[in-house]
Amino acid sequence: MSRTSKTAALSAAAILASGVVFAANSPRGIPDPNSTTAGTPSDKRPVITPSSISFGAYDPHGDFGEDPNSTIEHLFLPWEDVDLSTLTIADEYALARGRSLLISVEPWSWDRDWRVSSEELYRGIVSGRYDANAAAVCSEVAKLKSPATVRFAQEMDEQDNQFTWAQWSGPEYISAYRRFVTECRKHLANAEFMWSPKGNADLQDYYPGDDVVDVIGLSVFGYQPYDREKTGRDQTFAERLAPGYNLVKDYGKAIVVAELGYEGDQAYVRQWAEAVTKRHAEFPELTAVVYFNDREVYPWPDDFGLPNWRVVEESTN
Repeated sequence: MSRTSKTAALSAAAILASGVVFAANSPRGIPDPNSTTAGTPSDKRPVITPSSISFGAYDPHGDFGEDPNSTIEHLFLPWEDVDLSTLTIADEYALARGRSLLISVEPWSWDRDWRVSSEELYRGIVSGRYDANAAAVCSEVAKLKSPATVRFAQEMDEQDNQFTWAQWSGPEYISAYRRFVTECRKHLANAEFMWSPKGNADLQDYYPGDDVVDVIGLSVFGYQPYDREKTGRDQTFAERLAPGYNLVKDYGKAIVVAELGYEGDQAYVRQWAEAVTKRHAEFPELTAVVYFNDREVYPWPDDFGLPNWRVVEESTN
């Protein structure tokens, strides 16, 4: 059974026909509707005022479930081994709270045994072998009632990470991204597409073109031990955002911090919490920030481990 058919088939008919039984993943980030921490006070929660830019979260624990200021639900999903029907759960959750969806589509399997090499993935995408994967994802998103933004193959400019697609050259990434958007639009006419680099100096090498980008995402994390080790002092949200922002601001697109997190002592956390949703004069195109409300998934370099970005202490839930 091919990897492509495994994803696109996730239908009962295909499973019965193949005789194969497997457990599909659910998208990550569907909030816990029964969260006991939705109203838990925390100084780590971003400070929202009437003049703030838009705020949202990747919130699997449901810590922002009762927050009227949160307007975006962020989900992650692979395009293989995934039960796409569970997107309706997130859709209903978002609709009940008047929120839109940000859906990060990762072009691989979360099962390491099913992953292919960077070259094989690239050739498969541009040759059309993975068109069925794009069709399956985008056809399901088209059924949702909440406004949706699709973020494909994020942080491609961060070569020191775990993503298979981050090993592609700029031209290779551009070809793969454009192929995905082209196929997706055949099934999904009303979504926006987010191009979302990490924010590194070479990110412009991966820009796929104005016609396939509606909004630009960046990743901004503040980790006090890392700041002090690398710069000798605490860094601010503005300092961490500025390099990437300045490289993308002239594309004429709305800019979103698609992944945001911070961790440190009380003073460090408070300074970030008060800054992230402010309207900064130097960032006029920044329209929203989306908090990554969980522990880091992949270890930081140089043995800095897995910072815990979550706004509520884990022991309470």
